[in-house]
Amino acid sequence: MADKQYRVKVYSLNEDHQWDDLGPGHISSSYVKHLQGMCLLVRSDSHDSLILESKINSNTPYQKQQETLIVWSEAESHGMALRFQDAEGCHKIWEDICRVQGKDPSVVITQDLLEEPIDKQLDEVLETNNVFELPNCELSKLEEISDFITSVLASPIHKERLALILENEDYIKNLLQLFHTCEDLRDTTGLHHLYEIIKGILFLNKTALLEILFSAECIMDVVGCLEYDPALAQPKRHREFLTQNARFKEVVPITDRELRQKIHQTYRVQYIHDILLPAPSMYEENFLSTLNTFIFLNKVEIVSMMQDHANFLSEVFAQLRDETTDDDRRRELLFFFKEFCAFSQTLQRSRKDALFKTLTELGILPVLKIVMSMEDLQIRSAATDIFTYLVEYSPSMIREFIMEEAQESEDGNLFINLVIEQMMCDTDPELGGAVHLMGLLRTLLNPENMLATSSKCERSEFLNFFYHHCIHNFIAPLFVTTSEDICEGDNVVGSDKNNTNCLSALRFMRRMIGLKDELYNCYIIKGNLFEPVVNAFLGNGTRYNMLNSAVIELFEYIRVENIKSLVEHIVEKFYKTLESIEYVQTFKGLKIKYEQEKDRQSQIRRNLHSILYSKILFRSISIVEKKEEKRFKGNSEEGEAIIPPLENDFQDRYKFMETKKTKENENKVDPPKGESSGASKFASSHAAAANGARSLHGSSTVGLMNRPNDEEKDKEDETPPRKRSHLSS
Repeated sequence: MADKQYRVKVYSLNEDHQWDDLGPGHISSSYVKHLQGMCLLVRSDSHDSLILESKINSNTPYQKQQETLIVWSEAESHGMALRFQDAEGCHKIWEDICRVQGKDPSVVITQDLLEEPIDKQLDEVLETNNVFELPNCELSKLEEISDFITSVLASPIHKERLALILENEDYIKNLLQLFHTCEDLRDTTGLHHLYEIIKGILFLNKTALLEILFSAECIMDVVGCLEYDPALAQPKRHREFLTQNARFKEVVPITDRELRQKIHQTYRVQYIHDILLPAPSMYEENFLSTLNTFIFLNKVEIVSMMQDHANFLSEVFAQLRDETTDDDRRRELLFFFKEFCAFSQTLQRSRKDALFKTLTELGILPVLKIVMSMEDLQIRSAATDIFTYLVEYSPSMIREFIMEEAQESEDGNLFINLVIEQMMCDTDPELGGAVHLMGLLRTLLNPENMLATSSKCERSEFLNFFYHHCIHNFIAPLFVTTSEDICEGDNVVGSDKNNTNCLSALRFMRRMIGLKDELYNCYIIKGNLFEPVVNAFLGNGTRYNMLNSAVIELFEYIRVENIKSLVEHIVEKFYKTLESIEYVQTFKGLKIKYEQEKDRQSQIRRNLHSILYSKILFRSISIVEKKEEKRFKGNSEEGEAIIPPLENDFQDRYKFMETKKTKENENKVDPPKGESSGASKFASSHAAAANGARSLHGSSTVGLMNRPNDEEKDKEDETPPRKRSHLSS
């Protein structure tokens, strides 16, 4: 049933055949007790009141249109329509309608009645009104009644008409009175006709008729009629089984009379469905859909009534926890609770949530921990089945309990370790229980169904918990099997047992690599775990067997997926050993992948060096420009003449040098007079420009190399004045 509410608009067809908009709301499908059936409920967005409460009747034709529209007629000239906001909601509600009516959700019209041509329907209605008459309920006319009901099953119109007649009259009760007469007279032929009649009435697929047939006063007579199958040489004693052998056991006293009757009725109807009625053919597959729905709704009602009973479930748990409860009593309680959990699967999601929340509060998991540790196989099996229902419902709930238990437990006896122990110690030669428990553990350890919220990451928390508290128990049999003292006598390459162990290890390693998780890859590299794989491969020699194929497939997968860390490790560590193997190109392919990656990394380093050099160069130039700009601004604020700083400095230094030369070299010849002031200025400017360029070049290599120009400048400053005057002359 739909466990999510979807947004819809509700429309109603008025007397003028115009559609009235009843407003928008949210739709859901749930069981309504006072209507005794599944209903479509639409609550208004504005005032939270019910816009629509419509029971899904088994004989009402529903039609799905345009992926977002469902239309049906509740009465003559009273049509209803639901316009969904999205196709998903329409599909979910359509599935619920089809489930109640026993139809395939792929159909667009739920009733065959609407699929027939209009003229054919009209002809059948006229024919029905004129000649449709059910034979009188008499012993002499049982054959005629049987033939009549069998012929009616071929026509939907005739089925509807016959159902109305049987529903409004006491015809069925009169037939069952004839059944007693035939049994008293030992009229086997009449009993065979009654079998066909009752089976035909069941195949009419009408809820109102099922209510009559399965009432407390009629149901055992219906079972009696179905005992006399003409295909059997002797009738079966089903009534004897139901009244004498199949005894109702109240593990906890049920004081509610209505609940007791509902349980009895459901058991007997299920027995009729499973045992007495033949499996329908492909042409009759929908004939019993209403019967399936009848059983389904009964189970929903039973679970709801038990859940509403204040002390019923708490009494069950109290007896299961009680150490004085004997094994027979505990077995009966578990069988009851297992059936109760099976019934709960029919509940709507909201009711199921409330039920399992109640079970958790009552302590179902601590109870299961107690009973799963017992020696009785039936008790353990029933407890495992109940645990399966809980895991399928909510793995997160189980994981939360397990981690909370670890915090509270002092002896370290954890529930999950008990499950692992039960899996390891399964006495079944076919390991049926072990495989079952393995599936449950796989569900609990599956990261895909783990929740992740802003405040909690279930994946990391639970997996860390499992690796710290449980993994040693989980892998203990592997250590025992692969220990040196056990495998010492089996260390023969090619033996069946050795190859089986190798293949198991390879499957595990292949699955781990297939996750493409670098954490696992680093672990494999650090532990040098490919060495035993290569050794086993080489030890296998030229034999073409599963071990050979498995190893090659493992390396081929790494090559195709180009798992870089593993490719590098394999080539650098084992390529010299494997390069002689040429009947497959896998290992050469790994070498090619390795070299391509090396070339790519080398190119990346070259490009990175070039980019870094360019960035450093431009950054240095920018710094020099900013410094010069600051010097310009400083000179301007002091009121000095705006002269190019490098040239001004050069001229001042030149004057100083000239004064010094005059004092130290009085006998020195003066510079040639042919040099004009213009030429002197040109030289000064040229020198300043050269000095500036040299300064920029020197600063561009900061942090990368020494500055030879600065060293030369220092040496030049240390040179005696005589030499410097010589250079400037």
